[in-house]
Amino acid sequence: MEEFTKKLIEMGTTSGGKVLLAILVLIFGLLLVRLLVRIAAKHLEKTKLDDQLKRIIVKGLRFVLYLVLLVGLIEILGVPMTSVAALIASAGLAVGLAFQGALANLAGGFLILIFKPFRTGDYIDAAGAEGVVREITIFYTRLLTLDNKLVLIPNGDLMSSNVTNLSAEKLRRVDLDFKITNDIDQDFVRSVLLDAVSGSAGILPEPAPFARLTAVDDDTYIFTVRGWCETANYWDVYFDLIETCSKALSANGIDDPEERIAVRLVGKEDGAEEN
Repeated sequence: MEEFTKKLIEMGTTSGGKVLLAILVLIFGLLLVRLLVRIAAKHLEKTKLDDQLKRIIVKGLRFVLYLVLLVGLIEILGVPMTSVAALIASAGLAVGLAFQGALANLAGGFLILIFKPFRTGDYIDAAGAEGVVREITIFYTRLLTLDNKLVLIPNGDLMSSNVTNLSAEKLRRVDLDFKITNDIDQDFVRSVLLDAVSGSAGILPEPAPFARLTAVDDDTYIFTVRGWCETANYWDVYFDLIETCSKALSANGIDDPEERIAVRLVGKEDGAEEN
């Protein structure tokens, strides 16, 4: 009985010491983690990183520090680390296989926030969608289309496809094609279109506006008009240029071949009715 009591006291003393040490380490560790996270957050505030990325880094650092603290507590309590390591590895593999698509989006979100191929407010064309970037989250990028539809694109898709940032530069070029019947003098059409594009609202004098014959299709001339404008005014300039050039062609008696064909058809029908 005395030997049993001694062993019980010895085991209690040993285990109790480990538990007490673990509690002390836990309290000190929690305070240390909070301090280190606060210091890291202050240093990140001084950087030019995206705010969303800063929050993610802080949360990731907190998670890693808590994990280190947990491993330290397990070691103090005498649990075999080989078993713990095997358990963590197995859990990590299972999670990775189950959420591989989410992890791809997570990695894509990190890359977008770090390298910044586009920013909030940019107009982009990517992954089959086109619109203004409303928000960049860690898993999805939200686009607002011109007809006011909200599109959510997985960041993994954005990083694995071509992304066209249409608002990255200060200037942008407007390109328009006009079909003209081939019985009209080319130089005359060119001068009419060049005057129209040069006088259109929002078109910049430099780089110089452009108007030339660019293709011939059967009995049709195709003239291309190009003009540069500020990116912020692109759509206003685009529609103004269509109106300006169309009015200039009409005012100078220059027909669209499709309109002329339509007029001829109507004329034939009228003649048939008269007969």
